[in-house]
Amino acid sequence: MTQAGSTQTVVSVSEAKVVFGAVKALDGVTLAIRSGECVGLVGHNGAGKSTIVNVINGGLSPHQGSVVYGEDPTLGHGISAARQSGIRCVFQELSLCPNLTVVENTRVMHKPLSGWGWRRRGADIIGRKLDEIFPGHGIDSGENVGNLSIAERQMVEIAITFCEIGHPVRLVILDEPTSSLDSRLASQLLAYVRRFVAAGGSVIFISHILSEILGIADRIIVMKDGRVVAERAASGFSEHSLIEAMGSVVKEHRAARVLTDKRTGPPALAAAPVHGRGLAFEAFPGEIVGFAGLGGHGQTDMLVKLYLSLSGDWFGRRDPAAMFVAGDRAVNGTFPLWSILKNMSVALLPDLSHRGLLDEAREQVLGRSWREKIEIRTPDMDNNILSLSGGNQQKVLFARALASRAPVVLMDDPMRGVDIGTKQEVYGILRTEADQGRTFIWYSTEMDEVCLCDRVYVFNNGAIVAELKGKAVTEENILAASFTEVAA
Repeated sequence: MTQAGSTQTVVSVSEAKVVFGAVKALDGVTLAIRSGECVGLVGHNGAGKSTIVNVINGGLSPHQGSVVYGEDPTLGHGISAARQSGIRCVFQELSLCPNLTVVENTRVMHKPLSGWGWRRRGADIIGRKLDEIFPGHGIDSGENVGNLSIAERQMVEIAITFCEIGHPVRLVILDEPTSSLDSRLASQLLAYVRRFVAAGGSVIFISHILSEILGIADRIIVMKDGRVVAERAASGFSEHSLIEAMGSVVKEHRAARVLTDKRTGPPALAAAPVHGRGLAFEAFPGEIVGFAGLGGHGQTDMLVKLYLSLSGDWFGRRDPAAMFVAGDRAVNGTFPLWSILKNMSVALLPDLSHRGLLDEAREQVLGRSWREKIEIRTPDMDNNILSLSGGNQQKVLFARALASRAPVVLMDDPMRGVDIGTKQEVYGILRTEADQGRTFIWYSTEMDEVCLCDRVYVFNNGAIVAELKGKAVTEENILAASFTEVAA
């Protein structure tokens, strides 16, 4: 961080209030972001983080209070004023156009990229920025975004946002930027953020991975119920005190596993080696089996293959063989025009129906039960699903799967954007359900989550290259196995 005497205010918010019906999304928030600092913004889902981000980037005007860009109160407020002031944002819900190429998305984000030869110039700019942030990325600027993995899409959006085309970049808001990145890519991004801040740039870093916040931020702002409840230098927080400031009951960081071998009887799910390469897969009743390895090495493909092997038909069954919790909820999880309740109950219609008619009273009871059990932050389950924060939308997908009677649940990096308190609750639910015989197949980019599993399959180049179990499931062993050559 630059010396305090040389810093300038990039944006200041004073007494901002935003109300959506009966919900106070912001309740008098005051904060300022200065040049040359990385500010960590934390709080549970629904604490107001997304709302203050939208106020800062000009997408939302506060109902009360003021926003000033730089030190010029005459500049006004709005998306144009924010962009002119060098403020950029990478949203948790990615905003790229899937039908356009990487370079075409770059032009959409940067209007000054125009005129004769813009495509060549754009390809050069985005290529160099990707190389700078994510060396060895392997992304072609001419590729359609829809053909990229979610990790690659996140990398592209981050790189596009940091490109300086037209107005200089002064402040970048990163909302859960590592949620789809493996540890190697996340480390590359954090290293670039440090370089950007050291050069005088500013970053607001939002993450539910508290170790990232504590490691990258100069200053941390804690929000709860639409208010700033704590603000001080990052060195003044520990992970424990940060959780307490957010209002969570601090629990053990990692639940102790009962190291019993549950591989008795026939497996609940099995698959042969991929194209005859590597190890075979199997999961037994009552197990939590993790998928690990560098992102994009076949974990999601295997999950989809396993799910389709059990549920490859269009007809909903009263007793489904498997349920799937998608990590990319915007593409594969939520129905954006439906209510929260309908998004949760859509997979449970056979259980909620009688003679082909939906029992709405039972549906309402189920919705209330899961809203309380998993703490979905909404006053009304009939509200639209998009009225929820990203983390709360993910809770709905969890409720959809866990409320079913499916004996197998497959989860594709399901904790993206979920706060630490909810994660701990979900971990407890998964372990309880597993102890009752349910089988979970869990791909996660977060090492702490993978280490909660009974057994872990490590992937490389589309195949399973190692199996770890019990006390051998450690971060060191997983990383070492991630670079193992595929066995024939």
